[in-house]
Amino acid sequence: MGKARSAGARGRAPGAPAGARGGRARPSANPFEVKVNRQKFQVLGRKTRHDVGLPGVSRARALQKRTQTLLKEYKERDKSNVFRDKRFGEYNSNISPEEKMMKRFALEQQRQHEKKSIYNLNEDEELTHYGQSLADIEKHNDIVDSDSDAEDRGVLSAELTAAHFGGGGGLLHKKTSQQQGEEGEQPKSRRELIEELIAKSKQEKRERQSQREDTLELTEKLDQDWKEIQTLLAHKTPKSESRGGKEKPKPDAYDMMVRELGFEMKAQPSNRMKTEEELAQEEQERLEGLEAERLRRMLGKEEDEHIKRPKHTSADDLSDGFVLDKDDRRLLSYKDGKMNVEEEPSGEASSSESKEEEGKGSSAGDPEESDGPDSPSGLESDVESKDESERTQEERRPNPGERSTADDREAARAELPYTFAAPESYEELKSLLSGRSMEEQLLVVERIQKCNHPSLAVGNKAKLEKLFGFLLEYVGDLATSDPPDLGGIDKLVVQLYNLCQMFPEAASSAVKFVLRDAMHDMEGMVETTGRAAFPGLDVLIYLKIAGILFPTSDFWHPVVTPALLCLSQLLTKCPVQSLQDVVKGLFVCCVFLDYVSLSQRFIPELINFLVGILYMATPNKQSQGYTLVHPFRALGKNSELLLVSDEEATATWHRRSLPLQWAGGLKAQTETEANHTRLSCLAVCLALVQRCVTACGTLPSFHDIMRPLRTLLTEHLAARSCPPELQELSRSILTEMEKQPKYYRPLVCEKSKPVPLKLFTPRLVKVLEFGKKQGCTKEEQERKRLIHKHRREFKGAVREIRKDNQFLARMQLSEIMERDAERKRKVKQLFNSLATQEGEWKALKRKKFKK
Repeated sequence: MGKARSAGARGRAPGAPAGARGGRARPSANPFEVKVNRQKFQVLGRKTRHDVGLPGVSRARALQKRTQTLLKEYKERDKSNVFRDKRFGEYNSNISPEEKMMKRFALEQQRQHEKKSIYNLNEDEELTHYGQSLADIEKHNDIVDSDSDAEDRGVLSAELTAAHFGGGGGLLHKKTSQQQGEEGEQPKSRRELIEELIAKSKQEKRERQSQREDTLELTEKLDQDWKEIQTLLAHKTPKSESRGGKEKPKPDAYDMMVRELGFEMKAQPSNRMKTEEELAQEEQERLEGLEAERLRRMLGKEEDEHIKRPKHTSADDLSDGFVLDKDDRRLLSYKDGKMNVEEEPSGEASSSESKEEEGKGSSAGDPEESDGPDSPSGLESDVESKDESERTQEERRPNPGERSTADDREAARAELPYTFAAPESYEELKSLLSGRSMEEQLLVVERIQKCNHPSLAVGNKAKLEKLFGFLLEYVGDLATSDPPDLGGIDKLVVQLYNLCQMFPEAASSAVKFVLRDAMHDMEGMVETTGRAAFPGLDVLIYLKIAGILFPTSDFWHPVVTPALLCLSQLLTKCPVQSLQDVVKGLFVCCVFLDYVSLSQRFIPELINFLVGILYMATPNKQSQGYTLVHPFRALGKNSELLLVSDEEATATWHRRSLPLQWAGGLKAQTETEANHTRLSCLAVCLALVQRCVTACGTLPSFHDIMRPLRTLLTEHLAARSCPPELQELSRSILTEMEKQPKYYRPLVCEKSKPVPLKLFTPRLVKVLEFGKKQGCTKEEQERKRLIHKHRREFKGAVREIRKDNQFLARMQLSEIMERDAERKRKVKQLFNSLATQEGEWKALKRKKFKK
């Protein structure tokens, strides 16, 4: 015992006991669990952190934290129940506890008094009617006598109550004693007293009624007096005075709009818009019905045998003689002067035939009556002969019904069919359109498109794509005909545009094929003859149609770009040798300007061609301040093709547009007509120059581009005796050229800084300091610091995730081991029970065997 005490005393501190200071003594750290991070050398001014660490304590804290957080989440991973604290203001620090309790009490009372279900009428609620409880009303405490008119209904006087319900003895004796004492008379009997009470109550009732009547009379009198006074108070001003006063203010725009909105018609729901396929189907059905009707009229058939025509019914008809199974009407006709009635389908003899037979029999049986000339039968025969002559004349006249039927047949044959099959070849399309007017041709093409819409059948798309090529070829034939049908071409462009919108790829392929053929022909002509001629009117029409069908403002287009190249080739490779070539070239220039009207592109071929046309109209060739470009020549046979020297032709010329038919071929003209054509070409050329000036006005090199044109207009054409209209046009062009500003500046040498002399500057070398982050600027140092911090935090996060995964793996392994141990225990228990049963069974078996 002494050893133990000495050991305990030796282990205790020499000071006061541990519990004397009020706290438990902090356990000292195990020296084997302390890790010291030693440094190789000490640095002055550097603060050391984590020089001493406790790995065991840190590991235990991390394990405890994961057990409280991560393990809890792992165990509740498949659970969806969540506990929510819905107490009012529990997590609101802005509300005091007293306010929280008051609000919670109010919500509790409100929840108790609220009706749980609007359909549950058995809840403990007090129902009221006009402020009174229905439970009190059902008790019938105050039953009102409806016969009494008294104001205090249901109230009985004390005397009446005592007389009827109190026995009446005490009250009657009391009254009799009082009367005897006062008057000294004999007491009244019970009957007398009751009669007196009844008389008294009737008198009171009569007084109340008279008082009510007096009140009603006074009320009526007061109303009458008030009406008289009211007439004096409500003084209305006469109309004359009211008109002379202020007028009513007129309603402003807002009031008028409000009234209009009030009377505005409400929007009605509209029907669904039909799709393109539905519209095509309806149009096809309509055309098929019209075609069937036309064929029926052409063949002279009746409308329909199954459709019964409406019969005429008079106003007095009772509609009781109708037959539902057949139509008994017969057509009335005459044959050989006699009335002929159609037989019934059943073959029975009609009543008219039986009458005729009877008439024949009677005439054959009485021959004597018809012998005398003075007999009435003779007169009848004369009348019959007159009737027969009239009938023969009527038969000779055509029947109006038959005439109308024949006219309908002829009209139906001459009428245009409503349905057409898509042509498979160009010859088939030409056979459909030949011999018809242009309106009928357009109608045929339109009906072909409607009857063969792509949404109606599978192969209709390919048919309509072929139709575009056939129409394009047909347009070429119309352009090459003599004379060319330009009006028909203009109308067919609409159908081509519709087909191009439906099938753009097929349309572009067809147009490119036509242009490719034209260019191949021109190249072949250049190879054989060395020069090319302007193409026919059909190619020019194709170029014009290409600009209408496809967009010309694109930077590159599969159809328009080749067309632009074709136009430029025509203006540069085709020489002008006749007036017909001039007309074609000017038409190409017009098409060129239409192509570039939106994109505002500069076309040098166009300017060169216009310069050449103006050069052909100038007389003085020596003093020229410009240069001609191929295909024009300064000297030659056609250098003065547009020169007009006849003053009489100049005086008689009137400006007009050039007809496009002249591009197809010019007929033989006189000298005056030829001069008029030259002046018209010159006028068109000047108009094109004016359009070019407007289009190219924004170019920086505008004045350089227009210098040849300005020289021709100022020096040569102004000196000639041109018509006044052309002179005015040329002056307006020159004025417009002068108005265009100059956008360019003359070239000058670029100003540059002088190159400084080489100086011997000192070379600065930055000394690197060990242990510091090297950076040029403060921002760069901050960036490196953030990168280092991010890298450190990332490593720490990866380390923590790795530790979390290891913790979860240990927990899963422990769960698996626990399940395995439990399973082994249960298996061992089962084996033990089975072994026990087996031993008992064997023991029982041995006992039976011994017996």
